[in-house]
Amino acid sequence: MSATADLLAFAGARHCLGATVRPVAIRLLGDTLAVGAAGANAPGADAILTAARAMGAGAAARLIGTAERLPAPGAAFVNGYRIHCLEWDAVHEPAVVHAMSVVTAALGAAIDRKGGCDPEEALVALAIGVDIASGLGIAADSALSFFRPATAGVIGAALAVARIDGAPLEHALGLAYSSAAGTMQAHVEGSITLPFQVANAARAAVTASDLAKAGFTAPLDPLEGPFGYFRLIDRGDLSRYTSELGQGWRIAEISTKPFPSGRASHAALGALQGLAGQMVERIELACPPLIHRLVGRPYKADMTPAYARLCLPFLVALMLTDGRIDPRRFTPEDFADPALAALAGKVALVADGNDDPNALFPQELRVTVGGVTQIIAVPHTLGSPDAPLSSDQARAKLDLAREFAPTGHDPRLFTDPLAYFTDPT
Repeated sequence: MSATADLLAFAGARHCLGATVRPVAIRLLGDTLAVGAAGANAPGADAILTAARAMGAGAAARLIGTAERLPAPGAAFVNGYRIHCLEWDAVHEPAVVHAMSVVTAALGAAIDRKGGCDPEEALVALAIGVDIASGLGIAADSALSFFRPATAGVIGAALAVARIDGAPLEHALGLAYSSAAGTMQAHVEGSITLPFQVANAARAAVTASDLAKAGFTAPLDPLEGPFGYFRLIDRGDLSRYTSELGQGWRIAEISTKPFPSGRASHAALGALQGLAGQMVERIELACPPLIHRLVGRPYKADMTPAYARLCLPFLVALMLTDGRIDPRRFTPEDFADPALAALAGKVALVADGNDDPNALFPQELRVTVGGVTQIIAVPHTLGSPDAPLSSDQARAKLDLAREFAPTGHDPRLFTDPLAYFTDPT
């Protein structure tokens, strides 16, 4: 069989997550729903909601964090934005894919309009969608040009939704590929359009399943064909992923974000958290080129919150001042704060000789305090499977997310995320 056929067979097969992977999937689902609730009132969220309401009337699926319901494509659109807009959502680092985001938003909407779903069936569909979205990133060996969380995410999400809907997988795959969109230009500019691309992918995933179930046909070689995913969107070899199917679940490889900022900032921020309040004279980060590209942008007094979440000098200044990254500090007053600007000016990124265009680590910090330079090696980023959050760190994240969630949200969202996800009553 072709690698695409192997992928489709995996997406449609019977699976059991097992005793070790199941709790990981539930934990990551809870994390994703929590950051979605926290993003309900973030910049841009009102405009996204207004646009979604205009897509059509109906009450099929819930919006994370609020009581309103919309037709499933519109709900997926809003929830995709809410999940990604604070840059707090989980990521598969080797794939450079926020694999939970699009899949959770689209799958949750599909489950809601069915009136609910068996929890084990939902977890398996979630894990399959996350696996495929991550796998497309793993199979890639080119640098990011399209926004991979959206382009890989729509494909993983569409297959997860189609599995729940009973839609033909091969056509859901082709329709999802035909809907794939989103480039790194929004990231380069630090634009609020970045989470819109995740939102758009979630909506497209639901629509792809709907069309496939209605009998609409699609290209049957969308990944490996002459104008397929690995010719136009990424370069790579799909069999690099599919040859390992069945050897483990990629959802177990997902990293949780402790801070609401670009994942490429987290290695430095995690290492510096213990230095908050000290008189730091200089910080030099030796890191792969992707870190430079993603968060090495200059500090600007007039930057937007979306830009600031991807600006390592500003984020370091916040960490050294507050000991955490609080979304409430992403304001014009904070951006213009001369004390934060002075701290940001002490941060420098330098090349480390790594030539892998998709590598996020290892990284090394050189921190000078009192004329003494300390070298801090960061082989694994805080929140990754190799450097997991402590129970206190995980609790602190959920507590902060709960502070941002709208009042009146369904309490199961934080206390029993699987029940929330699978029972819309």
